[in-house]
Amino acid sequence: MFLPGGPGVLGALCLCAVFNTVDSGMLFPQESSSREVKELNGLWDFRADKSPNRNQGFERAWYKSRLAETGPVIDMPVPASYNDITQDPSLRDFTGWVWYEREVVVPARWVADEGTRVVLRVGSAHYYSIVWVNGVKVTEHEGGHLPFEAEIGSLIRKDPTTPCRITIAVNNTLTLKTLPPGTIQYMSDRTKYPDGFFVQNIYFDFFNYAGIHRPVLLYTTPKAYVDDITVVTDFLDNTGLVKYTVSVQGATTATLKVTLMDKDRHCVASSSDQSGVLKVVDVKLWWPYLMHENPGYLYSLEVRQSDERSTQDVYTLPVGIRTVNVTSTQFLINNKPFYFHGVNKHEDSDIRGKGLDWPLIVKDFNLMKWLGANSFRTSHYPYAEEILQMCDRHGIVVIDECPGVGIKDIRSFGNASLTHHLAVMDELVRRDKNHPSVVMWSVANEPAAEMPPAEYYFKTLIKHTKGLDPTRPVTYITDSNYARDKGAPYVDVICVNSYFSWYHDPGHLEVIPIQLNTQFENWYGKYHKPIIQSEYGADAVPGLHSDPPMMFTEEYQNVVLQKYHDVFDQKRKQYVIGELIWNFADFMTAQGITRVVGNKKGVFTRQRQPKAAAFILKERYWRLANETGILPPWTKYPCSQRTFTYAHTLFL
Repeated sequence: MFLPGGPGVLGALCLCAVFNTVDSGMLFPQESSSREVKELNGLWDFRADKSPNRNQGFERAWYKSRLAETGPVIDMPVPASYNDITQDPSLRDFTGWVWYEREVVVPARWVADEGTRVVLRVGSAHYYSIVWVNGVKVTEHEGGHLPFEAEIGSLIRKDPTTPCRITIAVNNTLTLKTLPPGTIQYMSDRTKYPDGFFVQNIYFDFFNYAGIHRPVLLYTTPKAYVDDITVVTDFLDNTGLVKYTVSVQGATTATLKVTLMDKDRHCVASSSDQSGVLKVVDVKLWWPYLMHENPGYLYSLEVRQSDERSTQDVYTLPVGIRTVNVTSTQFLINNKPFYFHGVNKHEDSDIRGKGLDWPLIVKDFNLMKWLGANSFRTSHYPYAEEILQMCDRHGIVVIDECPGVGIKDIRSFGNASLTHHLAVMDELVRRDKNHPSVVMWSVANEPAAEMPPAEYYFKTLIKHTKGLDPTRPVTYITDSNYARDKGAPYVDVICVNSYFSWYHDPGHLEVIPIQLNTQFENWYGKYHKPIIQSEYGADAVPGLHSDPPMMFTEEYQNVVLQKYHDVFDQKRKQYVIGELIWNFADFMTAQGITRVVGNKKGVFTRQRQPKAAAFILKERYWRLANETGILPPWTKYPCSQRTFTYAHTLFL
């Protein structure tokens, strides 16, 4: 990877020995009778390497001693982006290596018991990470949104009296071969710029937050342990089918007990085989929110593994039994037509940036359910697995997107980029394959799909993803001309972004019905595949009003939505299977003349307060739920006549 002002240090470091990196299963850490978890969240020592070549930390081997002994450090919360934590503008826009460190007291029983594996796991760190324990490199990872881990038991047992010192170096530099891509541009005119001045160019419209964004933790397993579980579900009449495969590591022979339990912990099926099919009589299917009176029903698949030494490992996986199928005009969940009425989101909020924040997550789910949203897309990168677990429980349907956003340069379609993109899909599917809420994979957002290399690139990528998981459809999000899009023939669902009367014909609301209708007719006429309007919307500065509506006012945003909705209502009777507003909430972007402290296309502010459009969207989504789903008996139409009248009076 290119480093600003210096040599390709990452390339050199890749030649160093990696200590026992875990690269097989990626089960979410959990406590059980055989496993323990110790969270390492909180304050870490932190330093940005602001040397001209950003290389001083490696040149002086900061990882070999306590970080505070090699220079000044500041407190940095984990998980959180580092950008908005201080008052230092140079740190907010910093590009290069930053260093985190924390000393951890490892429970004595973990150290004493050599039959216990001790694993260090990082939920995500953006973008490239290298990890040392007591000065010894244990792993490195490329990619900013997926977990990585390493077994460190033998290291901490070398000197049980020494605290476990964990050092993590993170680099947010983006190149043409990263996902997402970017470039480093040097400004050499000394009459305009200081010596060594450079900028990180990006090709996506959200802020390049960096740091350790998700929890860091230690967890244990026995030496012989359940490494991975894969489930694929189906049903026939009233019988559910759970096809499972269990992978065990560390044992030459293993005895398994696999038990599927309902919510009341009653056994409904069991087996002693490493793979097989469990049959569930009177099955309770996993249904989306507002599509059934009992959405998000989850069984528990308990796996008990014993080795030749009678050491036992226990892991429990939530399982939702459901099917997904696609026809030329419909998206089917459990053989019933499903219509996406949802949102696009970002992991983004004040101060913490992209850091995992439970109060914010719960608030967002409450707002989505208040809206009547049944789905969202993880635009434009994989979200925290904790969020997907919430979706599983609440019945919120997910289009799971990889970080392939901003692939605009022809050099990003080369073999090196494709190889990395394939590896990212491997990691994403490995992590999220068992979530019933995930119904589709998205391999990219708005790539330059008209370029000649795009056809081979996306044909290969989509085929690879389907090979990893043949049970889910695959798409990518396009804004290309339908006639020139080279990847569209290979996707299962057409997902189209368009912003008529905003980026095109700004201010002319009257063109929306014509242009949107033409868009749908062109795409369906050429490919005969169902279509999701995966993005649409307009910026609205909260509290800015104008009548007649003008751009950036709440009234203008509201009319844009309504004109899109009119066409959706015509086309959803034919082949349009969903609509996802851009965006759920305002979010931060890089500074620029088209962005006033971020993107303002949210129907909620960044602080999660509703704009006028939120009430219009709420009224629509609950009406759609009444038409296309089966509302729970305890649910009354939540958009009261007062709310409906208020919204229409104020904004029409």
